[in-house]
Amino acid sequence: MGTVRESPPKRGVNAQERTTLVPGDETALTNHRSGSPNKRSGPSVLPSEAEDQADLPADRAALLERLQQSLGYRFRHPAMLDLALTHSSVAYEEPTEHEPKDDNEQLEFLGDAVLGLVVTEHLFRAYPEFTEGAWTRLRAQFVSRPHLARVAQAIGLGEFLRLGKGEEKSGGRKKPAILANAVESVIAAVYLDGGMETTVRLVRTWLLDETLEAVVAAARAGEVGDYKSMLQEYSQAHGLGQPTYELTSETGPDHRKSFVVAVKLLEPPAKEKTLASATGTRKKHAEQEAARLALLSLRSSQGAEQSPLPEKLASLAVAPEGPTAGKRK
Repeated sequence: MGTVRESPPKRGVNAQERTTLVPGDETALTNHRSGSPNKRSGPSVLPSEAEDQADLPADRAALLERLQQSLGYRFRHPAMLDLALTHSSVAYEEPTEHEPKDDNEQLEFLGDAVLGLVVTEHLFRAYPEFTEGAWTRLRAQFVSRPHLARVAQAIGLGEFLRLGKGEEKSGGRKKPAILANAVESVIAAVYLDGGMETTVRLVRTWLLDETLEAVVAAARAGEVGDYKSMLQEYSQAHGLGQPTYELTSETGPDHRKSFVVAVKLLEPPAKEKTLASATGTRKKHAEQEAARLALLSLRSSQGAEQSPLPEKLASLAVAPEGPTAGKRK
């Protein structure tokens, strides 16, 4: 008899390794991780080994200990948490040459992506009956800058920030943009320090649990939706003309753009009236928020025949991220 050759093993994931996607089971992100995220070669935003081993000042360590208790997670590398709370204003005021890894901006970039992934997977698994559009609108609620700023304020995150003198004097600890960025940085720090499973638990308890069901209930009732379409339908029904959207300003670095959009109506005789303006990290988000504010303004000031927007809409919908002009001129 000839020699029997064994077939080469098939490439890919075998049956034992494959993770079955079951609604409500949130293990896929952890199971599909390829190694620890903090084991990489080359330049890194992570604190160096020397920095990791060095003790933080006693007062700073005690302060961060309180924050870790609030978060429900103890860092193996407290220097990572300290970096996540270090605003760029600190690094720029120090005499040494500033490098990107000296502040939390790189962590903010990573945290934005991790947060979006965790929220997206949770919505995908927990609410399979929703459409892609509904998932998108719900996700926008939970990753929005106003929501992140609110959860930061809920645990007093501003107290733990490291700010430069100028930013400190200007009230940086209470600025929504700085607080929202710090939330993303902390999420990234937890991911790098403890992995995805720990991050999923943090996001669930810190950002979702208290508001998730209320927002989902509002979505089921049609109170979270396409505000641009709602505004257009309202305007047509009341003979108010066609809403138009104008990008009035664009600021920030490429990875964190901020757009201000104004929504206007063209009324006779060819006179534009600004109903509202709003800020968002995407033009579409800013347009949706401006449309929501315009609806609230119109229905409030005109005493519409239709019933006013439910109170949930005003309290649960994404709040404006910048100056608004909600009052009619």
